[in-house]
Amino acid sequence: MGRLYNIGIALFCAIGSFLFGYDSGIISSVITFSEFKGFVNNASNYDSLSGAVVSTFTGGCFFGAAGAGWVNDKYGRKRTVQLGALIALWGCAMQAGANNFACMLVGRIVAGFAIGILSMTVPLYNTEIAPAKHRGFVVGLTQQMIGIGFIVANWVGYGCQYLEGNKQWRLPLGLQLAPAFLLFVGAQFMPRSPRWLLEQGRDEEAHAVVRLLHGTTPESHKSADLEFAEMQETIKAEQRVRSRSLSDLWATRGMLRRTLVAVGVQVFGQFSGINVINYFGPSMYRALGLSAGQSLLVQGIYGAVGPITNFFFITLILDTVGRKKPLLFGAGSFVVTYSILTAIVASFPPDQSTNLSAQRAGIAMIFMTSIFFSLSFGPVSWVLASEVFPTRTRSIGTSVATCANWAFNVLFSQVSNLAINNISWKYYLIFICLNAIDFVVIALFFPETKGKTLEQMAEVFGDALDTSDMLDSGAHEKMDHHEPDVEK
Repeated sequence: MGRLYNIGIALFCAIGSFLFGYDSGIISSVITFSEFKGFVNNASNYDSLSGAVVSTFTGGCFFGAAGAGWVNDKYGRKRTVQLGALIALWGCAMQAGANNFACMLVGRIVAGFAIGILSMTVPLYNTEIAPAKHRGFVVGLTQQMIGIGFIVANWVGYGCQYLEGNKQWRLPLGLQLAPAFLLFVGAQFMPRSPRWLLEQGRDEEAHAVVRLLHGTTPESHKSADLEFAEMQETIKAEQRVRSRSLSDLWATRGMLRRTLVAVGVQVFGQFSGINVINYFGPSMYRALGLSAGQSLLVQGIYGAVGPITNFFFITLILDTVGRKKPLLFGAGSFVVTYSILTAIVASFPPDQSTNLSAQRAGIAMIFMTSIFFSLSFGPVSWVLASEVFPTRTRSIGTSVATCANWAFNVLFSQVSNLAINNISWKYYLIFICLNAIDFVVIALFFPETKGKTLEQMAEVFGDALDTSDMLDSGAHEKMDHHEPDVEK
């Protein structure tokens, strides 16, 4: 019961990640719709205006993730999820009901702010409720639901292109209201993070939540009590030596390493180039003589490959092999797939070459990159970035790491089209070099965190607190302050 309840809560919370995937994916279909182009009503500047529709959302995500750290510390993970869902309702309603282009842009910014909040809070919450031995799977549901959101967005977009009038684009944008409303209402029934409760001095509530997450059997209660005792001791000790300031992220050698690992794994996920690898896909499909319907089918299969692979990875592999080995595998694999794809595109340009074997090989490399991403950086980046920090700085640390992700997302989204148009396949050489560097950095500096409780991460990063000494000194300090009051 405990494990099923734990997974069920994490899966429900990951509706926030579904919104992330759907909102990010549906706009790529909407901006191609004829009715939306008519709504914008500026054919000469449509390319730049449609680009603004995409980039304003991503910019909103950055600022949402930046502010979510403080909200998580102040009001807790549960309320922050509800806040993100509420703002998502506002942003989605503005988009679906926009009566002019300015309203659409504001709606995109608001929705992006909401997704930024959810993109860092969902893995944060799931990290803090997950048992150590299954944390990879539980937090990996974040990437799973992002992928499912993209799949749903692709097929909703495909179906809505046949509608007439403004409902062609209003309907797919408005459908986001359903999961956002479900998350806003349902989050009320989610338990609060026990670690956040301990920080607030609500120890009995925290103990009850830990028992609930472990199950109702006597054995489960015993393991829950042991985990709670470790959790309580460590968090109370941390409160005496750490503040909530941003500078805590680099205050000690161990904290600096944690921060660099968390930020690094998020940035390296963007260095995988997963968002630009498919740029030459459509022209390769045309070179193979595929019809529009066949190309759509291939794209649909491409969109499904990642989530299917991700599911098997987080279910069967991640909590067995750990975090570091998949990251090394991913970085090394990207060097290979990008090298092959670059050679193919350089030697047999898709818009010019009639070598069908080369185009099939190129498409295979695109598919393989998606598979390798789902076996490495896709799920692991969310797991590692949220589990390395101590409770006292976990919110702000996860916020900074997620902001780094969105910052590089914005960078590549702005640069990639220009780079491809100006230097074509040579742009992919950058990703070959970046992933080669990633491989070396991960091999030398990234630790293995598999199977460790969140409280044991201090040992992994070499900054373990002597909790007994800290608590004893805290008790003496209280007595010293108390005695003068008695004399008065």
